[in-house]
Amino acid sequence: MSMSHEEKLSYYMSNSNIIDINKFEKKIKVAILGSFTLNGLAETLHVKCANDQIGCLTYVSGYNQYNQDILNHESKLYSFSPDITFLILDTRTILGNFFYSPYSLTVSERKEFVGKKLNDIVNLINKYKERSDSKLVITNFNVPANSPYGILENKIEYGLKDMIKDLNHRLSDTFTNDASVYVYDFDGFVSKFGENNIFDYRQYFIGDIQISLDYIPHLANELMGYIIAILGLSKKCIVLDLDNTLWGGVIGEDGFDGIKLGPTAPGNAYVEFQKCLLSLSQRGIILAINSKNNLDDALQVIKNHPYMVLREENFACIKINWDHKVTNMKAIADELNIGLDSMVFIDDDPTLREFIQLSLPQILTIPFPNDPSQLVNSIMNLNCFNTLNVTEEDLKRGEMYVQQRKRKELEETVSNIGDFLRQLNIRVTIKKADKFTIPRISQLTLKTNQFNLTTRRYNEEDITKFSQDPNMIVECAQIEDKFGDNGITCVYIIKKDNNSQWTIDSFLMSCRIMGREIENGIMAYILQRAKSKGVAKILGEFIPTKKNKPSEDFLQNCGFKKHDGLFVYSLDNVIEIPPHLNIKEE
Repeated sequence: MSMSHEEKLSYYMSNSNIIDINKFEKKIKVAILGSFTLNGLAETLHVKCANDQIGCLTYVSGYNQYNQDILNHESKLYSFSPDITFLILDTRTILGNFFYSPYSLTVSERKEFVGKKLNDIVNLINKYKERSDSKLVITNFNVPANSPYGILENKIEYGLKDMIKDLNHRLSDTFTNDASVYVYDFDGFVSKFGENNIFDYRQYFIGDIQISLDYIPHLANELMGYIIAILGLSKKCIVLDLDNTLWGGVIGEDGFDGIKLGPTAPGNAYVEFQKCLLSLSQRGIILAINSKNNLDDALQVIKNHPYMVLREENFACIKINWDHKVTNMKAIADELNIGLDSMVFIDDDPTLREFIQLSLPQILTIPFPNDPSQLVNSIMNLNCFNTLNVTEEDLKRGEMYVQQRKRKELEETVSNIGDFLRQLNIRVTIKKADKFTIPRISQLTLKTNQFNLTTRRYNEEDITKFSQDPNMIVECAQIEDKFGDNGITCVYIIKKDNNSQWTIDSFLMSCRIMGREIENGIMAYILQRAKSKGVAKILGEFIPTKKNKPSEDFLQNCGFKKHDGLFVYSLDNVIEIPPHLNIKEE
């Protein structure tokens, strides 16, 4: 997953030929449609995907053939059947002759013109949605820095820049609540790297190249954010060192008053970095500490330093000790119940970073800047935290992990597991798939690895279709206990094969609620419900992956019997829900 350092396009062009996509377990089909020449973008995506262990197949539309490709339902685009489509349009093509002479139209004609252009784009996208299940990412339009009217541009009602800004705003508004269409801020991309860098007139005149070849890899890096999100590969946790990472200096040597953290340089760079981390934490990225330090010294800074932005309650897991950092990393993953491949590690020590990279290559260890003023950039340029939706569970995740720490403390004080479970007062609420729960149901199918019987991945459109099918049950469960709300953390999808048989298509649960027999209770609830409908048997299957070992024996433990590679439960015996669970339907 990419850093801010970027290779030249030639590197990607030569490396894309030697990739064997068959060796990757995860694959994605990407279509690229453009209104201008986009040489090298597909090759760059191939290499970037391979670096992330993804096999990428691409379809690149002919030069400016995006309209024909979408409108002709027998086009190669549809037979390719992409998972994600990038529709990359440019301001010049959309405005045509009016790019240089918008003022030949009256104000109301300019407004009408923008309305018509928006309509054309939206109709084209809707045609595509009717015929394809692909996610579509359309770029918005670059607002040019120069205008024929120069300094008077902002004195003109609905001038050239206003036209494009209005088109962008309305394009974005149209698809805000559409789970299959995303508007990528290409105008922001141009602002970030500079119009004079991105648009090279020489390349434009030679071959209608509107994104300079040097910047194609940077664009590919941004688009990778969508690929990572679709495949559910986004990172969940940032693990941080303390000395010279969250503050300047070494607490054990410089002391509480000597470390650099505060309103003046270089301490203000660390304050800003912490603010940036807090903003990521507030949208659902977990923060953890892995530091070689004296616990009391470090905690004193975290709890009491006036300029600390991140406090103890912002960290889901704190390992401040003299153990080896590799040992601590594994302990953090175990405690948070997440895979090492969901973690990003930030530490100023280059030797240690290299050691972590060699020992635990699944963890993304990012280069550390020589200058603390670059810390915010180093993390904001990562594309690995992108998700297709931020759910309510994401927003509350930090709080939920603090509650989890309290559960652990209770578990350690209670002598037997039965007493502990009874004292938790667990409430399970079964919810149907609807517009509120579908984003979360899809999110859980995309990213749950450990407790997941079949690991089938479904996007929001899939879940919506299933929920409208009378022969399917799509539900989820919200779990609460005396320490707080865990949110929606369990999902099951069941096919009603006929009146006497149901098949479990998916059954999965967030690993943070494992160990409380909740999964057994929900399965018993499903079995009871089937029995009450007169169903004779339920079929289940376990499809092993590298990560779902924790769910391997689940069906047998629930009383299913193995038969011809499937698991069968005959509904002729008494089914009991564990007594410490209170299960109700919403």
